[in-house]
Amino acid sequence: MMLAGCASASADQGSGDAKGDDLAEVRLGYFANVTHAPALVGLSEGLFQDALGDVDLKTEVFNAGPAAIEALSAGAIDATYIGPNPAINTFIQSGGESANIIAGATSGGAALVVNDSIQDASDLKGKNIATPQLGNTQDVALRSWLADEGFETSTSGGDVTITPTENAQTLTLFQDGQLDGAWLPEPWVSRLVVEAGAHVLVNEADLWPDGNFPTTVLLVRKDFAKEHPEVVEELLEGHIASVAWLDEHADEAPAVINDALEEATGKKLSDEVLARALENVTFTVDPHADAFETLVKNGLAAGTQKEGSIDGLFDLAPLNKLLTDAGEDTVSAAGLGED
Repeated sequence: MMLAGCASASADQGSGDAKGDDLAEVRLGYFANVTHAPALVGLSEGLFQDALGDVDLKTEVFNAGPAAIEALSAGAIDATYIGPNPAINTFIQSGGESANIIAGATSGGAALVVNDSIQDASDLKGKNIATPQLGNTQDVALRSWLADEGFETSTSGGDVTITPTENAQTLTLFQDGQLDGAWLPEPWVSRLVVEAGAHVLVNEADLWPDGNFPTTVLLVRKDFAKEHPEVVEELLEGHIASVAWLDEHADEAPAVINDALEEATGKKLSDEVLARALENVTFTVDPHADAFETLVKNGLAAGTQKEGSIDGLFDLAPLNKLLTDAGEDTVSAAGLGED
């Protein structure tokens, strides 16, 4: 497990009453994935609630980004940990009015894993490969990579069948021989490798400069942020504290993450799976905004995204204020919003 770009916030940072806001609760979405460990730790260790004070925190667990975006757009949640492509999609489809990315959370931790019948890209023709959900970050990554390898794909067919499938079902279907592989986030990559005998055909980190690409970001509904800026700042305090906790408590982190995953899913990961998964992720408040223009191009090429501008997608000013106050380096919006 690696970590970068966080302030050394303590668990009691921002604790106490909500600062100047009478909001009763904030509703936060996240996934039961290792790539969402800042959310898992922030909830388990009470770091969000300490920062929010009298504002109650309510949570909802999602399988993939598009479902979380539906909830965000409907006003059912106020903020969510999410992959970058669904965040891009909602921003473009709303003309920039739906939501803003306010922090990074995780880099790395995604891969294409396959069965032994597939040893290189040429073996994929006619195969059935799963992704968590149509248009989610791993779905776009798979479709973009397949196009680069010369395969034609569509949302209804193509040279390779792409089957959006809930992650736990993907494991079962792969074990039963009904899927040939999947492009997944951690811990599902490691679960297929350790529990189902899959091997990694493509580590997504190998496709990006220096291996840095955003897997999870923190997205907030724009109208909520306008109405409750102090609560958003408190949420960010909890997020920064969570990323810092993962760094400062590296020995304790696997157990805490596993307990949180058990609470969300009813089942713990094996020590082998969790250790392997954590080796492949970096927890960071930097959203790697410089990767987002490439992500847009990938989404367009994959046919899962509309054309449009992502100027203004990021609002990192509240995060950078907190980082500056803590004496930490700020992060860049790469010209795509406020920093």
